[in-house]
Amino acid sequence: MTVSAHLEHMTLQFSADMQNQKANTASDMGVLKQKSRDGAGKTTQMDQAALGGMVFRRAKSIRAEESDERLMMELTELVQRAVKDSSWWEKQGIDCAIVAGAFLCLPAGFLLLGTASPFCLLTGLLLMGTIHAIITVKGSHLASHRALSNSKAWTEFWNIFFTEVCGSFSAKAGVDAHVKLHHAHTNIIGLGDSSTWKLPFLPRYIYLFMAPLAVPIITPIVAVGLLKDYSPGLALRTICTILLGLGAHYWLLVHVSGFQSVSSTLLCMMLCRAVFSLPYIHVNIFQHIGLAMFSPLQRPKRIYQMTHGVLNLPRNPVLNWTFGHSLISCHVEHHLFPYLSDHMCLKVKPIVSRFLKDNGLPYQEDAYLSRLRLFIQKYEELMVFAPPITELVGIQ
Repeated sequence: MTVSAHLEHMTLQFSADMQNQKANTASDMGVLKQKSRDGAGKTTQMDQAALGGMVFRRAKSIRAEESDERLMMELTELVQRAVKDSSWWEKQGIDCAIVAGAFLCLPAGFLLLGTASPFCLLTGLLLMGTIHAIITVKGSHLASHRALSNSKAWTEFWNIFFTEVCGSFSAKAGVDAHVKLHHAHTNIIGLGDSSTWKLPFLPRYIYLFMAPLAVPIITPIVAVGLLKDYSPGLALRTICTILLGLGAHYWLLVHVSGFQSVSSTLLCMMLCRAVFSLPYIHVNIFQHIGLAMFSPLQRPKRIYQMTHGVLNLPRNPVLNWTFGHSLISCHVEHHLFPYLSDHMCLKVKPIVSRFLKDNGLPYQEDAYLSRLRLFIQKYEELMVFAPPITELVGIQ
């Protein structure tokens, strides 16, 4: 499904939901009227007052829901227009070029790691860490959202390659946890509330500044642990692709970079993959935890859910290139329109921010260091205890 087709589908779905809500309301009002009558076929004054209050509240709720649907439809039309006016280069080409550029830098990275100069070795580690982040974070994220290609086959291939071969994680688990759960149920308690990122038994400074360095080791272990829920064929494929990626990385360090011992080779592999581990963990918790949480039974409409439960970080020249705009400075846009590529999220950012502000909706932004200070100060409240249900639960 193309981006334009997806946006058109969203517009049609909004209209259908609005019609269904109106029909349900009419039915509910009929039931209320029937229940309010006494045995003689008349309504008491108390029944009439109660019925009138319920009708008023229900009508007010319907008007609010219609307004919410209208806002989302209007914003979708604006974004859809921007997408149609964009070239392939803007919609997919720029991001494909960035990922391809990362692969082209691999020879330089492996050669730098083989030099005797400490400066060149450090440069090689930073370069390889950047390449790894672009491929495994930006690449796998875009592939999981089908934003790199309109072809279903190529999308599946790139998702497996970036996530399993390069990232040592299960592509299916990534799509299930991120696309199907987190995006569909953003900040819904017990579903997409980012609680999987919490490790309450770790002290704040250990969690924020030391534990992320173990991500390269933890990632394949977690991936293997998830295989028990897969079919034998899928589990075998996942194991083979993860081993292929790790084996290729090890082989290149030995035969291109010239590492001699097993321990030094494995240490270099871990260091290369851990360069961006700290900001990776930080970004995943900063942009959702601590914001509005919603009850599964009383969740707001999509435009309220995303604008109250998602936050943008300021544009960062390093993280925006390595992780992608949709994970850093355009996270609100990404959650509203998850099929857009990083560059398209950046392109529609002025449209989305202006529309939300003009219609009295929040457009949440905060600095990286500001969020870090918040999590240090309120670590127990945000990362140890259960997320509180805010007043926004009853917004609908």
